Amino acid sequence: MSQRPLDILNKALGSSVLVGLKGGREFRGKLSGFDVHVNIVLEEAEELQGGEATKRYGTMVIRGDSVVFISPAG
Repeated sequence: MSQRPLDILNKALGSSVLVGLKGGREFRGKLSGFDVHVNIVLEEAEELQGGEATKRYGTMVIRGDSVVFISPAG
């Protein structure tokens, strides 16, 4: 049986993820929550440019309509 996208996100709770947004911005942090609209909460969030952390935010909420991808951050 295949997994649904929200099931995969549920398994990623507490893990480090990379989130790409419309406009090319990327954030990395620990996924601490999400809802059915893919609004997500990141802990220890930091903005990345060229793969390097440029700014630290702590806890942040990202609106689901701006998310392009969510990927494990190794």
